[in-house]
Amino acid sequence: MESRFCVLSDTEDLRALISHRGNHLHLERSKTLFEEIRASINNNEEEDRSFWRPVLPWGGVFTIKAGRRALSCTPLYVKINLKNTCTIDGFLVILYVILRDNRGFPGELAVFLGKRFVECFLRLMDSCDYSTVKMLWIRDRMSRRQYRSEIRKAALEIDLFGNEHDNFTENLEDLMSTVQESLCTSCSCPARFREFIRTTIDIRPLLVHGVTLTPCSPPHELPLGDPIQSAADEFSCPKVLLCSELGCDGLREISQRGFCHGPPPFVILNMQQWKSEELSYVPYHLALCQHRYLLEGATLFNKEEHHYSAAFQIDGCWMHYDGLRSDNLILLHKPPELLLLSSLVYIRACDK
Repeated sequence: MESRFCVLSDTEDLRALISHRGNHLHLERSKTLFEEIRASINNNEEEDRSFWRPVLPWGGVFTIKAGRRALSCTPLYVKINLKNTCTIDGFLVILYVILRDNRGFPGELAVFLGKRFVECFLRLMDSCDYSTVKMLWIRDRMSRRQYRSEIRKAALEIDLFGNEHDNFTENLEDLMSTVQESLCTSCSCPARFREFIRTTIDIRPLLVHGVTLTPCSPPHELPLGDPIQSAADEFSCPKVLLCSELGCDGLREISQRGFCHGPPPFVILNMQQWKSEELSYVPYHLALCQHRYLLEGATLFNKEEHHYSAAFQIDGCWMHYDGLRSDNLILLHKPPELLLLSSLVYIRACDK
């Protein structure tokens, strides 16, 4: 029985097509998309707080000219429908804002994701070719096991339903990689020296006598200060633990955690383990692995709708992005209440 699922196996042809579109765009506007969004904030009228056009709408349709050997399917499909793209949309918007608002960051990110990818991504966003932006991420950054592809009505459907950390954060290569070295005090330990490497930053709420801290007050009134900062400190601090090697009764001394490749331009904190009542205070300044970071944005998760949205700052003004809305980019009156967090995004301090 023939499989209903189709695999995009001719990766190089499709990547070449996407790159070709990014390299041959002729912008009719004199401003980048970021400059237009910034101008809309500065010229905002109180009665209309939405950006004048949709930015990165949910889903998308990517078309391929007939006759190109882009997909190894029979027959040759010339249209790809994108579905449930909110698992990458919010992060793509925040990534674009970060790169356009911090001049040195594109070069730093290119070390990990490639110069060609970064330049193409920025050009496609500035040209508002949003379906191609999403296909660029899917084909260049994601592995085939991270999405479903299925033939529907003479077209290929790519479904990104799932978790945004699986679809985005884990595809940033070694950008946020950290390492802790450890040494067991027992000379007979079978693995006396070990390294613990993490490619993502998952911080968990601290427990005090089995009770989760609830930040219902400002940080100076909390038992251990700022809960998120305390969790970040726990993530990176040196510690001494009982050695877990079989038959070893020594102590394992674990060093301060550090970034493997120097402090990255931005970090994404996975906040999925936190409850809403633990997030009434979110720090604007964060110390992580002996480096300072500033809050840039966040992604939010609506459990009832299983839908992700995002919020981010430009010049101190907060904007909310939701790809499902017709007016999907809105200037907020005040900072959002980050109670339905999926992630926090911080940029390295003193780089603008």
